Amino acid sequence: MAPTLEHVSRSDSGLASVLRVSVARLSRRLRAERPDDLGISTTGLAVLGLLLREGDHTIGQLAQVERVQPPSMTRTVRCLEELGYAERRPHPTDGRQVVVHITDAGRELVLADRRRRDAWLACRLRELTPDERAVLREAAPILERLSAF
Repeated sequence: MAPTLEHVSRSDSGLASVLRVSVARLSRRLRAERPDDLGISTTGLAVLGLLLREGDHTIGQLAQVERVQPPSMTRTVRCLEELGYAERRPHPTDGRQVVVHITDAGRELVLADRRRRDAWLACRLRELTPDERAVLREAAPILERLSAF
């Protein structure tokens, strides 16, 4: 008889396996809620989301956060600029550098994308019981902490 999901997740390694698979599936499902015609990469959207959340960053800072090499981030930023979603501005204290700034069009793109995916997830959450939603409310900050490592 195959072990149940509850039995597998009792050990730390079993829990790690169950979480890895379920979080990856949820992530793929949320990405599928994006229209195919956005014309922007997942990394580009991640960069715009970071700029919206935290403000201007240098290309080096963006590369570090996204765990890519600076030349790759330069290409991503160039694409965002060409689409009108970001612009380079002078660094406020270091004349040798520039910072990347999200434009109004970039801001609207990110917010519309979030609204669409949040609406899908809110629909799915309504299918759960109140107790299940309560468990997820408690788990959300823990998952956020795990993702920050």
